[in-house]
Order: sequence, then C-alpha cells, then structure tokens
Amino acid sequence: MNNGKCNLFIVILNYRVSLEKIDAFKSEHLEFLNNYYAKGFFIASGPQVPRNGGIIIAKCSSKDSLQRILAQDPFAVKDLATYEVLEFSPTKYTNQLESLLS
Repeated sequence: MNNGKCNLFIVILNYRVSLEKIDAFKSEHLEFLNNYYAKGFFIASGPQVPRNGGIIIAKCSSKDSLQRILAQDPFAVKDLATYEVLEFSPTKYTNQLESLLS
C-alpha cells in the first residue's frame, strides 16, 4: 500500500455469453456483490452501457486478495465473464471517499 492508504481497483467485467445466460445467474451475482459490500470491499458497481459487461469499484489490501474474491463471483465460477483488474493509488479525491480509504 502506498502512503498507508488502501489502493482502489476498477474491475471490468466483459460477458462471454448471451444476456439470457447472464440474467439466469444475476440474482446469485447480486448476492455475491451484497456480501462484499457488507464486508466493505466494494464501493460501487453496475452494468456497462451498452450492457456487455459490468464495472466494480473496490478497495482491498492487494490485487491478489481481490482476485481471490472475484473468483467466488458466480459469473466467474460459471465462466460467464472475464475480469480485468486495474489497480490505482488515489492521490486526489473528495472528502466522502477519504473515510473509505482509511
């Protein structure tokens, strides 16, 4: 971690299958998201526009730890999406985000 702060991650999901197959596992995916929101790992998430994947903004102690979390997503377990994880160290942000980064 840089400067004693938690790094942030942008996770880009790209669907590998039809939306019909994605929607069949959407409720399980939302349960997965809710679980990690409750644990304080996820900050924001939602579908891409157009809906060919999704975005998750997360904080975690390391990229490896986050990838272990993402491997539990039903979309990953069922091989429905690919995941690109971009890590960045925020140096400028709003006061609202400051408490999330501590």
